[in-house]
Amino acid sequence: MARYTGPKVRISRRLNVNIFENAKGSKALERRPFPPGTHGRTRRRGAGSEYLTQLQEKQKAKYIYGLLERQFRKTYEEANRLAGPTGENLLRLLECRLDNVVYRAGWGCTRPQARQFVSHGLVLVDGKRVNIPSYRVTRGQVVTLSEKARKMIAIQHNIDTLDRRMVGWLEAGDEGRQVTVRELPQREHIDVPVREQLIVELYSK
Repeated sequence: MARYTGPKVRISRRLNVNIFENAKGSKALERRPFPPGTHGRTRRRGAGSEYLTQLQEKQKAKYIYGLLERQFRKTYEEANRLAGPTGENLLRLLECRLDNVVYRAGWGCTRPQARQFVSHGLVLVDGKRVNIPSYRVTRGQVVTLSEKARKMIAIQHNIDTLDRRMVGWLEAGDEGRQVTVRELPQREHIDVPVREQLIVELYSK
C-alpha cells in the first residue's frame, strides 16, 4: 500500500494549506507563514509561473486525499473519460474513496487516520469487510463500523468530540456509527481548497 511518508509540516508550509488537517500543521502555519527552506522568508507566495500554480493545485489534491503520482494520474484519466466537467469528475472520484468516507463520517480525525482504520479492517461496506482505502463507494451503499471498531476508544472519542458537519451526499445513522451514500457528491458538497480546473489545464498540456 503506497502512501506518502515524508515530512508533513513542510508540505503544508510549501502549499500554504494545512494539508493533513492536524494541530501541528495549523501551529506551523501560524508561526511560520512562509515556505520552508533557507530562502523561505524572502520567497513571495503566488509570484511563481502559471505552471507552478497549476502544479501546486495538483499537489494539494494528491496530498489531501493521500495518493501518489501514478494513482492520481490514473484517477484523472478515468475522470477524463466520464461525461461532464473533468475537474468535477476528478474530485467526485476522490471523494468517493472509502477512506475519505470514513473521514467524512467523523470516525477518523484526519484522512491518514481514516485510511489506517480501513487498512486494519475496521470498516464494513454493505456488511462485508473492506480493507482497501481506495475502494470506491456507490449510491445506496451502507458503510458501518465493525464490532471491534465500535469498542475502540479512539473512534468513539472522534464521534463524540469532532464537530464535523455531515456532507450532503451522506446520511448518518445508528448513532453516528453508520453512513449511507444517498447520492454521488456534487461540487457544492466538496469543500477541499483545490481549484480543479488548474489540474485539468496542467494535464492537458
